Amino acid sequence: MSEAVAGPTPGFLVWRLSMKWRVAVDRALAPLGLTHAQYALLGSLLGMHRSGLRPSQRELADHTGLEPLYVSKLARALESAGLVERTPDPADSRAVRLSLTAEGREAAARAVDVVHPLLDRLLAPLGGLEGARAEAFARELAVLLDVPLDSEIRE
Repeated sequence: MSEAVAGPTPGFLVWRLSMKWRVAVDRALAPLGLTHAQYALLGSLLGMHRSGLRPSQRELADHTGLEPLYVSKLARALESAGLVERTPDPADSRAVRLSLTAEGREAAARAVDVVHPLLDRLLAPLGGLEGARAEAFARELAVLLDVPLDSEIRE
C-alpha cells in the first residue's frame, strides 16, 4: 500500500485546471453561441485548413482528444448550423471528411479572437502565452499526453 499523498495529486490538479479552463472558455464563447467542445472542433479544423488538411472525423477525434462518437454528433450539429461540411471519403466508404464552410471559417476566427486573449490571461502567472514558463508547462503537458491510455504503470 502506498503512503498518503500530502495535498492534491497531480491528476486532481490537472482535472481541476481543465474544468476551470473549460468553464472560462464556455463563458467567453457563449455570446457567439458556441461551446468549448464546438470551439475545439472549429479551431482545430481552422488550423488544419490553414495547413491544407481536411481530416476525417476519426483524425479530428484523435487530434482533439474527444471520443469519435462525440465528434460525429458535434460535426452533425455544426453541419446543421452551416459551419461544417461533412463529405464521404472517396478512399474509405466508412469515413467522413470534415471541412469548414465560409461561415464556419468566420465563426472559428471570431472564436479564436475571443479565446486567445483569455488563454493569455489564464497563463499570466506563467508569463502569458509567450512566456518561457508557459512554454515549459506546455512541453510537460505534451509529455503526459503522449502516454498511451492502455499502458500499464508499474512500480
